[in-house]
Amino acid sequence: MSKTISKNIPATTKTNGVHKMVSTKRLEVLKTYKIYIGGKFPRTESGRYYIAEDNAGNNLANMCLSSRKDFREAVIAARSAFGDWSAKAANNRGQILYRIAEMLEGRRAQFKEELIKQNLSAAEAENEVNLSVDRLIYYAGWCDKFQQVFSSVNPVASSHFNFSTPEPTGVVSVIAPQNSSLLGLVSVIAPVIAGGNTCVVLASFAKPLCAVTFAEVLNSSDVPGGVVNILTGKVAELLPYFADHMDVNAIVYCENNVADKTLIKEKSALNLKRVVLYDKQNWDAQSPYFIMDNQEIKTTWHPIENIGGSKGSY
Repeated sequence: MSKTISKNIPATTKTNGVHKMVSTKRLEVLKTYKIYIGGKFPRTESGRYYIAEDNAGNNLANMCLSSRKDFREAVIAARSAFGDWSAKAANNRGQILYRIAEMLEGRRAQFKEELIKQNLSAAEAENEVNLSVDRLIYYAGWCDKFQQVFSSVNPVASSHFNFSTPEPTGVVSVIAPQNSSLLGLVSVIAPVIAGGNTCVVLASFAKPLCAVTFAEVLNSSDVPGGVVNILTGKVAELLPYFADHMDVNAIVYCENNVADKTLIKEKSALNLKRVVLYDKQNWDAQSPYFIMDNQEIKTTWHPIENIGGSKGSY
């Protein structure tokens, strides 16, 4: 009888005169990955999902197909968090980024497993996790240094001090690299928040697993809710909203689609968003200039007071 039963149809066995149904194949329960907004893990308001697959077409997980409303909610969360995050001492931001690295290191086995599911070899997955941890530590170290490096005292022809210092741009929308599940994601988020900005990130559509797991790392570290918000979904659907939202101050785009870049430039002009294009970026790279890509330069004039009848400074 067993030879004629399909492997997907329960078989019947008899034990002590009692018939029992025995399944010959277990139905796998796919994990449902939620989005990350304001320090919480809501489901997409649209109720839409897609199934992430590997290169062989095997189902990996249920992923949220984020909507325009999800993006709006994420921008509100990012704006609410910006004041406190940008006002934190630079050294404190560095400590928080270092804590993220510690938490990622503690979950490296899970990240390696997800990277292997998304078609990396074991050695490649190991290397990507190592680079991601190191990348966070690198930017943690720059948090209290880049302002010194990129600030200046400018020569002027009057009795004034003239200072130029970098300040965070504000809320940054990010289209993460679509061919990188973890390293590219970390490489664009870290410099944005190291500089005091908050962000809304659209993760890779084809390789989204590590993005939501990284959100779990953020949630269990010291990052305040709303500083980083991570959505999953289609670039084609959400890009126009990332580019034209009037409460977004900058947009980072990590792909090389000419039509997308044109759309970004046109819509960003509506509120003079800063446009940062990493269309040819190798994500093995790291630099304090990536922090400066989302900084504004503020120049301040201060009069030199006369002390005891002579020019003095303080």
